[in-house]
Amino acid sequence: MQSSVCRRLGILGRGQTCALTCALRLPPGSPWLVPARPWTPPEMSSFGFGTLTVALFALVCCSGSDEKAFEVHVRPEKLIVEPKESLKVNCSTTCNQPEVGGLETSLNKILLAEQAQWKHYLISNISHDTVLWCHFTCSGKQESMSSNVSVYQPPKQVFLTLQPTWVAVGKSFTIECRVPAVEPLDRLTLFLLRGNETLHSQTFGKAAPALQEATATFSSTAHREDGHHNFSCLAELNLTSRGGDVFQKHSAPKMLEIYEPVPDSQMVIIVLVVSVLLFLFVTSVLLCFIFSQHWRQRRTGTYGVRAAWRRLPQAFRP
Repeated sequence: MQSSVCRRLGILGRGQTCALTCALRLPPGSPWLVPARPWTPPEMSSFGFGTLTVALFALVCCSGSDEKAFEVHVRPEKLIVEPKESLKVNCSTTCNQPEVGGLETSLNKILLAEQAQWKHYLISNISHDTVLWCHFTCSGKQESMSSNVSVYQPPKQVFLTLQPTWVAVGKSFTIECRVPAVEPLDRLTLFLLRGNETLHSQTFGKAAPALQEATATFSSTAHREDGHHNFSCLAELNLTSRGGDVFQKHSAPKMLEIYEPVPDSQMVIIVLVVSVLLFLFVTSVLLCFIFSQHWRQRRTGTYGVRAAWRRLPQAFRP
C-alpha cells in the first residue's frame, strides 16, 4: 500500500470545519481516491478565540512602541531670579541611551556634570526674561521641553505724599504713592490705605515698560476723622503664577492735619474788629504825640519838632 498524503484545506474558525482530503497513490494509471468523511477539528471556545485575537493585534500593531517613546524633563520648570543672578538647571530623559542631548539658550551656560540620561548646567548673568530648551534624541527621534525664566525686581522703596498736609473739613486732598525700579510691572499692585482701610488700589498692564517708577494717585474729601488715622501705601509684587513668592513693602505712615473752616460772617466780624483796633492804636499814638508837643511848648516855649528842625543841617533840608 502506498503512503498517504494529507492536506488541510479551508479556513479555521468558530463553527467551521476543515476538510481533510487524503489521496492514496495507487499504481500508475489508477485514479485518486477521496474519503467520504471529512475531518472536523474540536470547536474553539469564545474566550480562547478572543484572547488569541487581542494578543495577535497587540503583537502586530504595538511592537516597537516602547523602544521609541521617551520623555524629556527640565527642573525646575519655572524660574524667577533678580537681575544679574545665576541659577542651576537640570535636563534629563527617560531614554536609556540617548544619542544627543543638551540645553539651548542665549544666556551664558556652563556644563557642571553629566551622565547618559541627564545634564546639569549653570546659567549666569541673567538680565531679561527668556526660555530655556532641554532636548534629547533617542533612536533618531528628538523630544524637547522648555522652562520659563522671569527676571524680577522687588519693591525696595515706597514713597507717600499728602498734598496739602493741612486741609479744612470738606476740602479735597491728594494721596500719591511712588515706587521706583520695580519689575515686572504687570504683577505689581499699589494699595493706598487710611489705617487698615483700602482707599484705592491700582494695577499695571503688561505693556508697561520694565524698571520704571510706578505711581498711584487718589483724591479724596477731608473728614473730621481723617485727622485720627495714618495714611500709608503698600506695594505688593505677586509672583506666585511664575513659581515665586509675594513681596510687600510699606511706606512710612503720614498724618493729615484737619481743621474746621471759619464761616464767612465770622471772618467779616474778625476783619472789622482788627481794623477798629488798628485804627484806635494809630489814633492813640498820634494823640500822644500831639499832647507831648503841647506839654513841651508850655515848658520850653517851643515845640520839640521845630527845635529838631532847626538843629537839622542845612544840607538835609528841602
